[in-house]
Amino acid sequence: MTGYRLHDVAVRGGTLRVGSWRSQSLADGVPERVVLAVHGITASHLAWPLVARRLTEAPGTLVLAPDLRGRGRSSGLPGPWGMAQHAEDLAAVLDELAPGSQAVVTGHSMGAFVAVTLAARRPELVASLVLVDGGVPLVLPEGWTLQAAVAGLGPAADRLSMTFADRAAYRDFWREHPAFGEGFSATVRDYVDYDLDPDGPPWRSGCRVEAMTADHAELFADGPVDLAWPRLRTAVTFLRAPRGLFDEPGGLYPRQGLEHWRSRYPQLAVREVDGVNHYTVTLGELGAAAVSDSVAEQFDSTRPGIPQAG
Repeated sequence: MTGYRLHDVAVRGGTLRVGSWRSQSLADGVPERVVLAVHGITASHLAWPLVARRLTEAPGTLVLAPDLRGRGRSSGLPGPWGMAQHAEDLAAVLDELAPGSQAVVTGHSMGAFVAVTLAARRPELVASLVLVDGGVPLVLPEGWTLQAAVAGLGPAADRLSMTFADRAAYRDFWREHPAFGEGFSATVRDYVDYDLDPDGPPWRSGCRVEAMTADHAELFADGPVDLAWPRLRTAVTFLRAPRGLFDEPGGLYPRQGLEHWRSRYPQLAVREVDGVNHYTVTLGELGAAAVSDSVAEQFDSTRPGIPQAG
């Protein structure tokens, strides 16, 4: 059985909570395969158990998944937030829990933007990237301002400000979310339960709205992640979910936009994950299989990092 543990890693302002999964055969030995898994903008490390359990079926594998600053059990860490700060926190995680290793880094949604930032700032820590429906800078709709785009976070921000009578009420709220429908599994239940601030009542999400808002502002074209892409020296795989946050068709990334991005960065490989939406690409069995297979391929590949595109 996969070993699951929690760790607290010293970072600026306190400690960052990190979940880890390791192969049974690994015990306390030195891992041969290190994966760093980075969650999305309002999520936690429990976005990753299905992926981690599949990966740790291979011997010698260690999967590290933090609660990012301002989320989960890292919610008490102070700002400022932003991709550079998250990357600094992740470097501390690798330095402490997998010293001397080069990790395959996979990020979902905003976590993919953090992964790109880490690879650009600390390339010695990153063997390759698997970006899951995120990490490619978002394009503002014509006529929109950045302020309007951040305001468009409304439904997510509203949830972070809501209070709930008890744990069951919060589960019921998520059961009605169109992303899950009949797919409200034990994995989703654990993810939802963990999202509640443990210091309730009042019961509310542990994600801090000010962290979400500050981070979201950095995800657009001409922002810091856009500027980080030309510094990447690793192979990059992008996994696209064809349906969006509310299971709507089309997804977060139009196919033509990804093709344009791929023309700029030849090290980018784009793959479609059929049958998933932006949530179930990690929290559903079908999506988790595709993500874990793509990560595992990085360990079996001899592809070197590719020089900067001209």
